Formats: sequence, C-alpha cells, structure tokens
Amino acid sequence: MRLYIRFYLALLGSLIAFALITGAAWHLSGTAGMRMPAGHSMVAVMLVFLLLALTIGAGAYPIVRRLSRRLERLQQAVEALGAGDLTVRVPMEGKDEVGQLALSFNQATERIEKLVGAHKTLLANASHELRTPLARIRLATELMKGSIDPQRRAGLEQDINELDVLIDEILLASRLEAMPEWHATEDIDILALAAEECARFDDVLLSGEAVVVPGDSRLLRRLIRNLLENAQRHGKPPIELRVSEDRHMATIVVHDAGELLEGGDHDRLFEPFYRRPGTTYGVGTGLGLSLVRQIAQHHGGTANCVSTREAGNCFVVTLPASHDRDAIPATSFPTAKRV
Repeated sequence: MRLYIRFYLALLGSLIAFALITGAAWHLSGTAGMRMPAGHSMVAVMLVFLLLALTIGAGAYPIVRRLSRRLERLQQAVEALGAGDLTVRVPMEGKDEVGQLALSFNQATERIEKLVGAHKTLLANASHELRTPLARIRLATELMKGSIDPQRRAGLEQDINELDVLIDEILLASRLEAMPEWHATEDIDILALAAEECARFDDVLLSGEAVVVPGDSRLLRRLIRNLLENAQRHGKPPIELRVSEDRHMATIVVHDAGELLEGGDHDRLFEPFYRRPGTTYGVGTGLGLSLVRQIAQHHGGTANCVSTREAGNCFVVTLPASHDRDAIPATSFPTAKRV
C-alpha cells in the first residue's frame, strides 16, 4: 500500500477511534446517573464527533500526500541513478528532513557525475595520446628491418598491432559512452553485412534472411566482427552465424561447438576486461564482447549469451528492425553460406 494512504488511514482511524471512545464514555457516564446536555441525543453527539474526524482527515490528506509525493520523486531519482542516468536531480522542496535528503542526493549525484566524467575524459585522452608513441615505435621497427632478428621483429609487430587494436576499442567505448542518445540515419541489411564479415574468416557458416536494421553500418560491422572473432578465439568450429526476424526484431545468433560456458559467466562475459578462469592471457583485448553489448544498446537492442548442449555457446543480439520492407537493398539476398 502507498505510504500516503497508510499515513492517511492511520490518522483517520485514530480520529474515528477517538470519536467512538468519547461517545462510549459519554454514554456510560449517562447511564451512571450523569445528565447529558439538554437537547443533545447520543446519536447527535456521535455524528458531531464523526463529522469532526472526517473534517480533520480531509484537511490532513493534502499535507500527507505532499510529503509522500516528495518521497516518491526521490525514489524515482534513485532508480534512475541506478539505471545509469547521472544527470538526474531531485527538485528542492521544503527545509525539513525530506528536503535535506534531496539536497544530499543531488550533491552526491553531482560528485558521481563529475568523477565518472573525469574518468571517461582521462581514458579517452590517454588512449588518444598513446597513438603518437605507438606510431614512433612502428616507424622504428620499420627502420630496423635489416638489423633485428626476423622472429623478434614479427613479435614486436604483433605486440604493436594488439596495442593498436586495444587503443581503438577503448576510444570506441569512450565515444559510445559519450553519446547516450543516437538516431539512425541509414538502413542496413544485416545479412549482407554479415556475409561481408564472414568472408574474412574460415570455417564459418552463414544462413538466414535479409533483415533491415536502422543504424550505423560501421558500428554494426564491428559488432558482427567481434562476435566472430570471439567465437574463433575461444570456441571451436563449426561456427555458425544466423540472421532472422521476428515481430519487428532482428536477431543475430553466433554459436560454436566449444566448451559450454557456466551459467554464472554468461553476464560477466560482457564486462570490460573480464576473463574466465583458465583463459590464456594475451588472447584478445578483453573489450570485444563489452563493445558488442554497448553497440547493441546504442541501437536500442540487447546482447546475451545462452549455452545449451544441443546448440553449444550462443551469443544472441537483438536489434529493432525497420518496418519498411522496401528498404531492403536490391543487392541483398535471402540466404548465404560459407564453409
């Protein structure tokens, strides 16, 4: 039951109880020999007390409701903050305990917003500045072609490429966090985009139907590529990518025949830099699946992991599909396969 209703019922009940007890006491005193006031019957007295209780209750209702409404607004703000909205604030009303609580909440939220903003800025700036020394290291490696062991040079080039990919993914994650609202500007055929990405990998089977999704082609391409790279690094063939549509929702499913993931790891796989126990360090950047979920949420969709003995490890991405079926490009195709 709502807080203001409980307050109101408690006050109203206490007033009615007071009226009944007073009336009963009056009646008992009358039966004991005490004379009641002239012209007043017992029923009239009870009606007066009942009317008094209702009047006080009606006057107290807006006061109690105003207090509970402020608490409800504070509750909504706390829920919004927990959902990730750092810009939420509570209107300052009154100077009582509830008003002080709202002030403390606003101050704490402002400090959290500044701290998170400074963290994002530092991460983005540091990642951007790392590109300059990385470029110098790459140039020095090129200049030392004849004076360095080929095997060592290959190892350095691999390390440089991994650093380059890591910096690129950190910058992309920072940009996605800095753009909470986004509006689609183009329609993309997910099946055609998946076919282009599957051509980069071996032992990948592509199937499905042409589905148009409003979004950013570069981000959606990165989403599909990260899913396939994750399946190739940590799973086992055969790897299959399937595209389908149901109730205006596009579904991208990538599954492999690798070792089944534990249920407790399913959601943590999408955390930045999370690695399952037993995973070899140095394989991947630890941001691939985190970016998959960020890109999916950026497009109004979801990304999850499901493991079953029949289908293996399945990474499922759902995205809102376009309602305009004429938006499918003429170059798209209903089914594509690559083995």
